[in-house]
Amino acid sequence: MPRIIFHDREGNTREVEAAVGLTVMEAAVDNNVAGIVAECGGACACATCHAYIDKVWLDKLPGMDDMEDAMLDSALDRHDNSRLSCQIEITDELDGLVVTAGDNES
Repeated sequence: MPRIIFHDREGNTREVEAAVGLTVMEAAVDNNVAGIVAECGGACACATCHAYIDKVWLDKLPGMDDMEDAMLDSALDRHDNSRLSCQIEITDELDGLVVTAGDNES
């Protein structure tokens, strides 16, 4: 199973194994990763699963659609590497993906 490496807002690191086909948000919620709140449950209807993707991984992800881009406008402290973790499906190619939780609990 692919490994996803999560960093929370306090600097803690947690590596989890995630099944192919889940989203990064589901892997975070299933493993109680701090900072990935996911209030809408993955429907791309909030930005509480906002995360920063390590820049070396950005080109390996599918592109962001207009809905995700618009929803990210409501996220706190959006950056060039901001994504909604509910919109990133885990594949074998994402083994080792590094994700930092955004400020989703304010």
